[in-house]
Amino acid sequence: MKHVYYTLVMIFGVSCTAEPEYLFESESLKIKQLSDHTYQHITYLQTDDYGKVACNGMIVIDQKEAIVFDTPPDNETSVELINWLGRALGCRVSAVVPTHFHSDCLGGLGAFHQRGIPSIAHNKTIQLLDSTAVLPWQGFNDFTHLTVGGQEIIVDYLGAGHTLDNVVAYYPNERVMFGGCLIKKLNAGKGYLGDADLEEWSTTVENIKTKYPDIEIVIPGHGPSGGQDLLDYTIEMFRIKAE
Repeated sequence: MKHVYYTLVMIFGVSCTAEPEYLFESESLKIKQLSDHTYQHITYLQTDDYGKVACNGMIVIDQKEAIVFDTPPDNETSVELINWLGRALGCRVSAVVPTHFHSDCLGGLGAFHQRGIPSIAHNKTIQLLDSTAVLPWQGFNDFTHLTVGGQEIIVDYLGAGHTLDNVVAYYPNERVMFGGCLIKKLNAGKGYLGDADLEEWSTTVENIKTKYPDIEIVIPGHGPSGGQDLLDYTIEMFRIKAE
């Protein structure tokens, strides 16, 4: 079939337009589909040390219901994301889950709360937020199970790393994991370490590999998604070398 198509292109100049990389793209928000039910949202945080930084989150959708993992860094972009999900996909957002206490994970939490969308985070995350922050409505210890359209999503705390509270979200139906800032893109530097536990980081990611050996897609906190090679890269980056 490929040979026939190539022949048609050569003879008649027939060609087809490549699938767009993003389902939606604006100056502040990009959305990319990774599997039948999972999406990566990309937004931007202006920082003093690293300039304008692209930040990832995950959306899991089933039966017109969506759960969002990590908010955009501000309320305006969060409204844009919520509105797009409703307008383009006909989805109701049933929950939002910040994966740690930094602003690239929950800076837009207020917009979700204004829509009555419940938020859930690890209790460590709630404890680490200062008095000026918008607090998640519900907390959990260690791990929790959520459902979207009847399908399970696991939110799990496996140890410290980028922060003391970082959790991961795993959608076993399609073997997709949102690692957040605990997981580095390939060839990334170490990034911001001001709240990190460098001694535990590699061990925590090794715990992920042990507990969830079937992962196929991994979404890092920043940069392109990949496979388990992102876990291996992160493990090696933060492995404590024996003296």
